[in-house]
Amino acid sequence: MTNAEIAAVFDHVADLLEYQGGNVFRVRAYRNAARLVKGTVEPLAAIRRSTDRRLTDLEGIGKDLAAKIETLLDGQPLPLLAQLEAEVPPVIFDLMRVPGLGPKKVKLLVESLSINSLDDLADACREGRVRDLKGFAAKTEAAILANLAFAQDPEHSRLLWSEADAIVGDLLAWMRPCPAARRVEAAGSWRRGRETVGDIDLLAESDEPATVMDRLISWEAAGAVLLRGETKTSIRGPRDVQIDLRVVRGESFGAAWQYFTGSKEHNVRLRGRARDRGLSLNEYGLSRLAGTAPLPPAASEEQVYEALGLPWIPPELREGRGEIELAEAGNLPKLVTTADIRGDLHMHTTATDGEATLADMAAAAAAQGLTYIAITDHGKRVTMAHGLDEKRLRQQWREIDRLNESLAAAGRPPLVVLKGIEVDMLEKGGLDLPDDVLAEADWVVASLHYGQQQSRERITARILEAIHHPAVSCIGHPTGRLINRRPAYEVDMQQVIEAAAATGTCLEVNANPWRLDLDDTLAAAAKRAGATLVISTDAHSTRGLGVMRCGILQARRAGLEAKDVANTRSLAGLRKLLAKKRGR
Repeated sequence: MTNAEIAAVFDHVADLLEYQGGNVFRVRAYRNAARLVKGTVEPLAAIRRSTDRRLTDLEGIGKDLAAKIETLLDGQPLPLLAQLEAEVPPVIFDLMRVPGLGPKKVKLLVESLSINSLDDLADACREGRVRDLKGFAAKTEAAILANLAFAQDPEHSRLLWSEADAIVGDLLAWMRPCPAARRVEAAGSWRRGRETVGDIDLLAESDEPATVMDRLISWEAAGAVLLRGETKTSIRGPRDVQIDLRVVRGESFGAAWQYFTGSKEHNVRLRGRARDRGLSLNEYGLSRLAGTAPLPPAASEEQVYEALGLPWIPPELREGRGEIELAEAGNLPKLVTTADIRGDLHMHTTATDGEATLADMAAAAAAQGLTYIAITDHGKRVTMAHGLDEKRLRQQWREIDRLNESLAAAGRPPLVVLKGIEVDMLEKGGLDLPDDVLAEADWVVASLHYGQQQSRERITARILEAIHHPAVSCIGHPTGRLINRRPAYEVDMQQVIEAAAATGTCLEVNANPWRLDLDDTLAAAAKRAGATLVISTDAHSTRGLGVMRCGILQARRAGLEAKDVANTRSLAGLRKLLAKKRGR
């Protein structure tokens, strides 16, 4: 099993234990284990195979959890999970997919209203029976009804890009050593960096397709064989995802890789462009509609695009949103890369809900080559995260001063730590820390965590107020969505983007794989309006710093260049940007 699958099992166990009213510390142990496993980049299977490490070396993983991980890595069912699933009504698994419904609320709905399906829940909401339950209200009832459509949308059953990426990495590591394959690449929505992936497309160059397809079927994580043809094989893989492998000859590889990367809209426009030039383009290559002139080569994508009078177009842009016109005019953006990032401006420590200390986060960031970071623990409104009040925040800032002095003791420091905070936009307006405190900060992220069911007008007003605040540097995860889990709150993003551009307040592209907020279309709109963006990890552990690449992909899909992103600047350049905002 992949790390993501193991994390999903532990989250599932925690849900079932919480539904049954299990010991809160036991529930928390499984939640923490799920978060740890999800954020561990190295496969747990590799750690298990290592001769000098153990699963119990991972913080929070004791002997019991390590034994359960080994059971799952062996491909065996978890007895505890089977027991718990047998003890609860099957409908709860559907109900817990509805945003806003946790185990406790689901239990109350099932036991009080005899809910046996999502349709039963919809009927109960329409009949006004949900609002009468303790802990519910008319607004809650309306929100549940609105979110039912979200839960039932097939789009929300797709894998996160990061989950698919882990599977793709394992697949390529297995397939590339195959002697019969000269080249193996992944395509489809994974290659385009879409935030969710429905299935995984592999492409292999070989003259021995049967041997290459046998290699896929023999993969230890391979499930049922869905299709076996002369040059195509489909299997079920981890997380029940469908994996399609196509084997082509070298002279067709470029055309096939372009075709199976997509998107459909991009390919339709390319085929139309080919026809205008007397050519036909498909996954097998280029052919002439008439005449006997030599065929353009199609062994590489660059050759395919060149035959159509275009430079190579990065996969992240291939969505049929004007990228072909930009390419034709020579105006393709030079997309931002991970190497462009100089700092990370949103992260948490053990002072609130993080898993690593201030010093640990700084050391991990320096090891990644960053030159500055901002520590942005939660303000006091986020009580569940033990948010910082004025006294504790200033105490942390003094600790940051001491750390910076220590880092600079031997000369030029490898990293500078900025004094930051993630303040909350309060439901009634204002921020959760006083202005005089915020004026002392180097970097202030303002986020909306509570009151997400307020009206569009109210939420928009709260965000606009924060944007206009002189101390606020950035708006964190601006729409509040959680992919596959929670829709964005109602907000007028056009007003938000325009205000951010006018005031110099940055808008965040949050790299957390569950957030990726702003999404690609809104980030592109922000760029067009002249707003500055920030790509931040929102890391709650040293492992969490590694999700920056997910934010970079989202930014690339939006067409962002390094100049559009604040944290590609040097520290001096960032401070100049902040001074301009505060001086308005």
